[in-house]
Amino acid sequence: MTSCAVAAPPTSLRPALAAAAGLAAAMGVGRFVYTPLLPVMVDAHRISASDGAVIATANYAGYLLGAVLLARRPQGSNPRSFRAAAVALVASEALMAVPAPTPVAAALRLIAGVASAVVFVGCAGAMARHDGSGRAAGIAFGGVGFGIALTGVLVLAARPVLSWQGMWLGAAALTAILLAPALRLDIRPGRAAGLAAAAPSRAWRALLPAYFLEGLGYIVIGTFLVAAVSEQRGPVLGSSVWIVVGAAAAPATVLWAAAARRVTPALALPIALLAQAFSALLPAVTGATWAVLVSAALFGATFMGIVMLAMRVGGELSGADAAAPLTAVYGAGQMLGPLVVAPVLGEGYRVAFAIATAVLGLAIAAALVVTRERARATTRRGAEITSGGTEC
Repeated sequence: MTSCAVAAPPTSLRPALAAAAGLAAAMGVGRFVYTPLLPVMVDAHRISASDGAVIATANYAGYLLGAVLLARRPQGSNPRSFRAAAVALVASEALMAVPAPTPVAAALRLIAGVASAVVFVGCAGAMARHDGSGRAAGIAFGGVGFGIALTGVLVLAARPVLSWQGMWLGAAALTAILLAPALRLDIRPGRAAGLAAAAPSRAWRALLPAYFLEGLGYIVIGTFLVAAVSEQRGPVLGSSVWIVVGAAAAPATVLWAAAARRVTPALALPIALLAQAFSALLPAVTGATWAVLVSAALFGATFMGIVMLAMRVGGELSGADAAAPLTAVYGAGQMLGPLVVAPVLGEGYRVAFAIATAVLGLAIAAALVVTRERARATTRRGAEITSGGTEC
């Protein structure tokens, strides 16, 4: 039998660019601007280092809370909640400029975490519906790296002339500008049974722990790399490292999307995890400048690539509704990461990075199960097509 191929119509990049702007706002700025601003606030005696950890944990908790709520009630991801989250994100950042007790700042970062999860799930779901082949996904997820790079540049350039209050107001304005195009995305409620529908798949059951472990391991690098570099090499190199992370992350998702088209997302996922494990290993064994720069580049080049690849594999297994449960387990990992390494931080950061390396090794093992199961499924489908024939 012969088969007929029908050329797919060209996909507009406008939704991808709008999603990229939304992810730059929600994740790159909304979540990660706190990383370069934390040492600024500590130096200004606005908060202590321990207060900063509490505030950061509140943001992780908010992200987890938002993801869990949407996993339990996927229909909550709708245009109204998306717009409300956008407003809450900008307002929470602007209010961080007001001197207030630590519990107030923690509450604001909790709200920012919930809002960023809602925006992330909405953007990811919109991209899954718009671009089933994943060709524009790299552009969309690259927005996170762009946002991170912007936060590094903002703090590095503004620190000599602006107070920490001015930088928070600048971050809020930047978030509002980036969110504007994302408000036009096609945000639709998910299916109420999205999580349960995916449960029977063995590949799905392996993807969830792999992504949980990724959340646990990556957050250790993302939280402590700048602090470790600043402690050893000074604040200028610390801020520069964060810019390297963002600059590497911005094009990385496009490259990982291209790699996924060549070798499948399920095979690209453990490769990306392996590269990220190496980024954790380097600062665990040496504090040399070249090592931290390579670590920052590898971390930036992989962490959003892994998010994109996991969402792609999850989409193949469970459709657009995969974003909420995957984000929930990812958020749970992020919550646990700082707690797992907290007991060893008194001895420096190297042991923490070693723990992250081990955790990412377990993530690789789980991801390889996903790769194997997807390969088996592809082989079975190929055998069925060969035996049954195809027709148009």
